[in-house]
Order: sequence, then C-alpha cells, then structure tokens
Amino acid sequence: MDVLNRSMAPFGADIWALIDAEAGAAAKDLMTVRRFLEVGGPHGPGLTAIELSNDDYCRQPEPGEAGAVMGRAVSVPMLRKTFRLSLRRIAAYLDKGQPLDLSPAGDAAEAVARLEEQILYYGRPEFGLSGLLENDGVCRLEGGDWTRPDAALEDVIAATTRLDEAGFPGPHALVVEPRFYNALFRRYPDSEMLLINHLRRLCTQGIFKANIRGAALIDPRVGRLEVGQDLMCGYVGTDGIHCELFAHESLVLHMQDENAVCVISPSE
Repeated sequence: MDVLNRSMAPFGADIWALIDAEAGAAAKDLMTVRRFLEVGGPHGPGLTAIELSNDDYCRQPEPGEAGAVMGRAVSVPMLRKTFRLSLRRIAAYLDKGQPLDLSPAGDAAEAVARLEEQILYYGRPEFGLSGLLENDGVCRLEGGDWTRPDAALEDVIAATTRLDEAGFPGPHALVVEPRFYNALFRRYPDSEMLLINHLRRLCTQGIFKANIRGAALIDPRVGRLEVGQDLMCGYVGTDGIHCELFAHESLVLHMQDENAVCVISPSE
C-alpha cells in the first residue's frame, strides 16, 4: 500500500532523495530516546497497536462463574506535519541547476521529532500512553544546585544508587534539560576536568540534552520503541504554485519495567 503517494508527485526519485536527506538530518539529533533504547521495526504503517502483556483473567472467577480473559494493548500514534515546496523552485533546480531550498522539509521533520520526544518522555495519558518520566513506577529525587559541579555529581550518584538497589545496574543513560546540560561543561575548581567527562564514566549509555524538565537516569530495561512507519515524507497534491507534502511516522513506547527510571529535580 502506497501511503506516501510518491508516484503522484511531479518530480522523481532524485528530489525525493534530497528531501529524505534533509528531513533525516534535521530530525536525527532531536531524537534522543532512539539513541539509548532498543528500537524494533519498522513494522510498516499497518501497525496500529501492540500487545503489552500476556492474556490473563480480568479477575478470578467465582466457583461456577465464567471468567473473562484479556490482554492489554496500546495504540500506536501517527505523527504528521505538512509542508510546501515551490513548483517553480523545483523546476529551476531540475532545468537550470539553481539551488533548491529544502528547509521546509527539515522544519517539518523537526516538528515531528519534537512531538516524538514529548510523547516518549511524558506520554499521552488521555490516550493511555505512558511516558518514560511520567508513570506510576518512576522514582523521584530532589536535587541540588546544578550550578555547582559537586551537586550534579552527587545527585547522579544518588540516582544510580537508587536504580542499583531496585535491580537496575545499568548501563545507564542520563537525559538532561538544556540549561542543566550546559552547566555540565563547567570545570571542577583547580582542575581541567569537565563535569560531563566525569559523569560519562558513570553514565556509560550516554548523556543527552533533551527537551525535558530537570534530568533523569534511565536503565534501558525500562522498555523499547516499536516503530511502524519510520520518518518519511510523502505527497499530498499541488495547487499549481506549491507542492504540498508531509513528514510522518508512527511509533510507540513498549513499557516493560517503569521502575527503571529515576527523575532528578535540580533546585532552581
């Protein structure tokens, strides 16, 4: 099934390759969860839900009573953003070799990537989607002042200890709000050692700047991503002036052990 409608576009595979490259490069650095969790798929656009558990009784039936056996499933959201490219600019590129501005494709891909991150970290409770940092099992730690290198290190050590004690020895990934991430590049007093380099010895799954609140230490045993349609661009139509296109993807977090995350809230 051609859900991308690429064959209907008034240009060929060479332009699609450029669009794909622009979109992929723009989205890559924003997609932090994909860099420390296992990714399954792509399974195709027909993946609309995944099973989360084995079948079991909803409740144990009384003697002589029939029982209902069910599993739990979660829907796979599809993320989408439209954009436009000028038909004249495409023709000028193909016929005269003039530059082709593909930044709208990059902007659309970035919007999809930002939404992916928001859903994976914080979920969509109204649709039954849990997030890495918002669920019933996550542990929470009140942090110190991360403008002091020793405070950030102490908090991450404390979070590591919490996960160790809960049975999640790592390797751990550390995701950090941008302003606190930037503070990790301070040197220790009277030393050439950067705090972030020190923390990398502890957080061997990586340290990532992400659009979250505070910071979080994550053991990859928390779950995996299941991808239906990976990020791709497709064709909608033309009004004679512009081509309307879209960037879209579908994926979901398959939560396996929500206790494998410790959220740190540094003091403001």
